[in-house]
Amino acid sequence: MENSSSAAAGIGSLIYLAILVLVITSMWKVFTKAGKPGWAAIIPIYNIIVLLEITGRPLWWIVLLIIPLVNIVALIIIMIDLAKSFGKGTGFGVGLAFLGFVFFPILGFGDAVYQGPNTTDLQSFQKR
Repeated sequence: MENSSSAAAGIGSLIYLAILVLVITSMWKVFTKAGKPGWAAIIPIYNIIVLLEITGRPLWWIVLLIIPLVNIVALIIIMIDLAKSFGKGTGFGVGLAFLGFVFFPILGFGDAVYQGPNTTDLQSFQKR
């Protein structure tokens, strides 16, 4: 019994590591497509700063990502902005937020092209 549980833990660890490597390389590709350094994907906090630059959100949004519950909403908005920056829709952005291990590889290795920060929603909101 003990051997089977340790084998399952080892397999689970390998699967987790494979998904982690896939997400990091996908994020690296997304950053590269957006004209940012790919290595920024592996630097904690700096990768969020680069993500905010790509999406056109101000740097002070880092504060929103620190506040519990607010960070969930802010992350969803950032992922929707990221999707729109690559010409994808809101549904794709929600997929990035909740199933990033599936949608980041699609964005990074797919044919999506970076179109610049998604400022159209910001401009229409500011005009109100």
